[in-house]
Amino acid sequence: MTLSDTDLLHLRSCVDLAREALDDGDEPFGSILVSGAGEVLYADRNRVKDGDQTRHPEFDIARWAGEHLPMDERAACTVYTSGEHCPMCSAAHAWVGLGRIVYAASTEQLVGWLTEWGVAPGPVRPLAVQEVAPGLTVDGPAAELEAEVRALHARLHGVADPGAVS
Repeated sequence: MTLSDTDLLHLRSCVDLAREALDDGDEPFGSILVSGAGEVLYADRNRVKDGDQTRHPEFDIARWAGEHLPMDERAACTVYTSGEHCPMCSAAHAWVGLGRIVYAASTEQLVGWLTEWGVAPGPVRPLAVQEVAPGLTVDGPAAELEAEVRALHARLHGVADPGAVS
């Protein structure tokens, strides 16, 4: 699927949030919730550095939407994110009834990079969104942002990566 200019604009903002997270000593992930009318409702970045590994922006978006939006408005929203949702965030997204997900880099890409760099796998199996929540509409990755997202993850893991662009 081809991503629209609007999709790429929001994904660019997510990558900027991911960079902000990394610059603050956190993992490089950023996400934005956009209403069906195109209004940015919520934006955040990873905040796991202090020990709460559930502080993913996608999870916080789901929680916020569940508390602040009626179900029909949630379903019309799009969640943009620098990296495809993890299983925890995919489940939260589905449980609160949010709409489309658009990501810059896929789980498959991230797992490939980490494997290439010799980074040990995390404690949770890396699954694509639709393996966790098969009914969700998901679009991505954005080839235009791949090298930049890869560079952020290389920096996180202290890898000199010739395939990344900073």
